Amino acid sequence: MLKVNLEDVKKAEEVLKSIVKETPLQESKELSAKLGANVYYKCENLQKTGSFKIRGACNKISNLTDEEKAKGVIASSAGNHAQGVALGAKMTGIKATIVMPETAPLAKVTATKSYGAEVVLNGAVYDDAYAKAVEIQKETGATFLHPFDDEYVIAGQGTIGLEIFKQLNENVDTILCPIGGGGIIAGIAVAAKGLNPNVKIIGVQTSNIPSMKVSKENGKVTTAFNGATIADGIAVKTPGNTTFEIINELVDEVITVSEEEIAQGMLFLMEHQKVVAEGAGAVTTAALLSGKYKPQKDENVVCVISGGNVDVNTLYRVIGVGLAAEGRRYSFSATMTDKPGGFLELISIISKSNANILNANQTRLSSGGTIGKQVAEFIIETFNHEHIEKLKAEMNAAGFEIQDL
Repeated sequence: MLKVNLEDVKKAEEVLKSIVKETPLQESKELSAKLGANVYYKCENLQKTGSFKIRGACNKISNLTDEEKAKGVIASSAGNHAQGVALGAKMTGIKATIVMPETAPLAKVTATKSYGAEVVLNGAVYDDAYAKAVEIQKETGATFLHPFDDEYVIAGQGTIGLEIFKQLNENVDTILCPIGGGGIIAGIAVAAKGLNPNVKIIGVQTSNIPSMKVSKENGKVTTAFNGATIADGIAVKTPGNTTFEIINELVDEVITVSEEEIAQGMLFLMEHQKVVAEGAGAVTTAALLSGKYKPQKDENVVCVISGGNVDVNTLYRVIGVGLAAEGRRYSFSATMTDKPGGFLELISIISKSNANILNANQTRLSSGGTIGKQVAEFIIETFNHEHIEKLKAEMNAAGFEIQDL
């Protein structure tokens, strides 16, 4: 028997109704038309603190004893749980200490401090922060608030599922949800399957850290880490035991998306939905855009946007990656004969193709190169991959040696 059920989620809903916002459910006309389905976004990026995490954190805090509250709370987080715990603790009048990875976005660190929490930075990923938090907890006796592997936290996150069913008048076929440690999808799965056992729950992870997918395939909690990710909110190498049990039983499938696909998802949301989502919040869109999940005709699909707390510097880099992936930004070098007018000829070809030059750098090869040659490096704006290939063919035909950068 699972440790969290529909009644637990409904109890959490009563606790949270005066604390959290009912976030909007927005239709994506662009994706709906593209896929032939009815695609909606559950915008938890518009929740207080910019993420769903406040739901689970506040439900947990509200169930602490007076003795536990007196000793304060401690938590580990990549950023969003940190803000939820910090705000919940502030509202309750108790002390909060938060351990975050050193790689946590500055925006999340600053926001957590602004809610009055003491912030400690440790390690590169969530798991490192967790180890440090456990160490501090043993020293101080504070109550540890786990970001995902806790029944109250899971139940709190599950209130998102109740809202989705209410907002779509129970006409829900599929819910796509991000997975890190598994708290949000475990809660939503409990709520959604409790209301309709036939609803499909699809989890989405980054292929760089596919820990829950690997765990589900192995039938047991398994650590998995292939590299860093722009989806810091789901950068969890080892899932929770409680969340795994729920996900293993109730989640229909776990799929993974690449870093490039996540960047494209973030860009798509900004351009077409006017929504700013962090990497973790964009993985569900990435799953649809990449074709990793293909809905049936007229299927009612809800994509959970789990948060919008993205650092501006990260956003700038992600936009560049997304544009390059779509063939709308192209970086290349062109080797040409060192003669008067050679550089001008190259620029003329680019201009006539209606590409826009963002950056150009021309240098002569001094050593290690061919005498009488020079190289120019460009970053240009293009329409798509077809446009790039046509431009490359024209430059090659004119005698320029083109190399992608």
